[in-house]
Amino acid sequence: MLPLLPSEFTARRSFDLIAFDWDGTLFDSTAIITRCIQSAVHDVGGTVPNDKDAAYVIGMGLMQALAHAAPDVPESKYPELGARYRHHYNVHQNDISLFDGVLAMLADLKSRQHCLTVATGKSRLGLDEALQAVELKDMFADSRTADETAGKPHPRMLHELMQTFDVAPARTLMIGDTTHDLQMALNAGCASVGVSYGAHDAQAFTTLNPRFVAHSVRELHDWLIVNA
Repeated sequence: MLPLLPSEFTARRSFDLIAFDWDGTLFDSTAIITRCIQSAVHDVGGTVPNDKDAAYVIGMGLMQALAHAAPDVPESKYPELGARYRHHYNVHQNDISLFDGVLAMLADLKSRQHCLTVATGKSRLGLDEALQAVELKDMFADSRTADETAGKPHPRMLHELMQTFDVAPARTLMIGDTTHDLQMALNAGCASVGVSYGAHDAQAFTTLNPRFVAHSVRELHDWLIVNA
């Protein structure tokens, strides 16, 4: 078990561990992922989902997401479907960037000695490549991806992160842009914050009881400084 942070900082915090979703929460990738899903389904002859349906599956593990977005594609074509998605994503991955204000927000939270982590539906390879590209390797204490644990909204990602740092659910906050993220937090017994600038309509968050819904990174940053 890794040591927790100094007690003088702990006394000032509501949450010791903050877990961020990646795509649509920190990384401005929702539109590109949506188009890549649509292109992959088209390539294998499936019925192309509309923007809303393609965006809905963001945050799930890759194959779970593609199967949900393309229910008429036979399972025998799933390997090809996944390969076509990765092809399109690789073509456009350099078009993706962090939302404005994310680096400043993360640096501020880290300076206050929150333990920052990532819980994402991306693959381990995909997350590691993204972290390398934006030079965030030292910002996060740990991370979990769908291909090494369980896809959202299963709580395993959060359970593993909490266990690693010996943090109770009451001291853990999950931040994400989809109902999958907020449901995962509920399933893990953690608090959550939603962001409305990603994949899912914020109206769908209401029944999942987030502490706050931020409409920009600036709003999220401000809320975290006061309440986290």
